Amino acid sequence: MENEYTPPAVWANDEESGGAWASINRPVAGATHDKVLAVGRHPLQLYSLATPNGQKVTIMLEELLALGVTEAEYDAHLIQIGDGEQFSSGFVGVNPNSKIPALVDQSTGSPINVFESGAILLYLADKFGHLLPKDIAQRTTVMNWLFWLQGSAPYLGGGFGHFYAYAPEKFEYPINRFSMEIKRQLDLLDKQLADNKFIAGDDYSIADIAIWPWYGNLVLGKVYDAAEFLDAGSYKHLQRWANDIAARPAVQRGRIVNRTSGEDWEVLNERHSAADITNTLNLQPS
Repeated sequence: MENEYTPPAVWANDEESGGAWASINRPVAGATHDKVLAVGRHPLQLYSLATPNGQKVTIMLEELLALGVTEAEYDAHLIQIGDGEQFSSGFVGVNPNSKIPALVDQSTGSPINVFESGAILLYLADKFGHLLPKDIAQRTTVMNWLFWLQGSAPYLGGGFGHFYAYAPEKFEYPINRFSMEIKRQLDLLDKQLADNKFIAGDDYSIADIAIWPWYGNLVLGKVYDAAEFLDAGSYKHLQRWANDIAARPAVQRGRIVNRTSGEDWEVLNERHSAADITNTLNLQPS
């Protein structure tokens, strides 16, 4: 078979073949350089970028603030993953896995480091008592879908998104392989939403907040430019849900935090007060 790859006896890193975003990955853990993280004045310090995983946390924080939880005020510091800022000693001290987002809760006697986006959502829901039911059956349903997302999203981002949008060359086999799985996932969500207003039932929860930045953005054509390719319009219930979530003011606010590209009104590198978001959104054409 032409251009068939034969793996060597021992793998070695070839940085030249990594394609877009190759610099964000490496085969070893730990810090590459010393740099202290900036610290703002609010109880919660977030270090992130407006990827789908980053959007989960900023949307969650904005939803809590919309509910009147003033203790959820936060500073959102930009981490430029393309420049390797996630490998600084300060960031690695918060998240040894060197992936955004990472959160430091300074409201406790000793600061608490929280990493992995799903863990951050759960931490904030438990801390403030919102967006996660207390009833054991309802809570379990939310947790089922939260963990579904944490296991499924790598197929979307690292699998489909990488080979469809970012790989230096297009290959039919991996694109077909991951498209098959993503179509199955979209169909699963569509069927779940046929009988439920929100992912886990009648109430908006951290399950919706976790899933929307990945699958909502996907079917609305906001990630990978793949909505037509995946026939996203055929998933009517998923489309309804995605648009409903997108219309929420807290989602509109949270999705632009730590964003570095797009129209002027949706780019907000850092957030240190509610006014930062309001002033940016005010640039949106009427």
